[in-house]
Amino acid sequence: MATTNDLKNGLVLNLDGQLWSVVEFQHVKPGKGGAFVRTKLKNVLSGKVVDKTFNAGTKVDTATVDKRDMQYLYKEGDDFVFMDMRSYDQLHVPTPTLGDGAAYLLENQEAVVAIHEGTPLYVELPAAVELAISYTEPGMQGDRSTGGTKPATLETGAEIQVPLFITTGEKVKVDTRDGSYLGRVTGA
Repeated sequence: MATTNDLKNGLVLNLDGQLWSVVEFQHVKPGKGGAFVRTKLKNVLSGKVVDKTFNAGTKVDTATVDKRDMQYLYKEGDDFVFMDMRSYDQLHVPTPTLGDGAAYLLENQEAVVAIHEGTPLYVELPAAVELAISYTEPGMQGDRSTGGTKPATLETGAEIQVPLFITTGEKVKVDTRDGSYLGRVTGA
């Protein structure tokens, strides 16, 4: 148990049996009436964001979320199997829990897995990953970086938009949050 005075970004609250992560909060002390705390909460499982206001000093139930450094090993059926880097325990993470991140996950890649009471809640991938282009249409003479974009398939099977000058086999940096092209990896 904690009070609204203990709120901080990233803290996970257990409200009515659902887990909510604090995205942002603001203590408000109006000239009249009691102080209160305005929060923006994100549902850990569904990703839905809601605004909620608490009276100052209200007790809130916090959830213990264990964030562990893990390594992705392989896919088994609909589950992704991760290994704890310290204990070498293996954990099966269902595809819906991983969400869009599955499109940018390579074997042996490290990620942070958040676990609550043995259940994986979400997986935090690095903000950007380096992946090879497995196929893209060849560029034409005269294509420049300002020209435009074309679709390219990554080694993980995901498709992203890349500049026209990128060729098959090159390594590119990809933003794992929105799948955008961030640049060419030199020296690859």
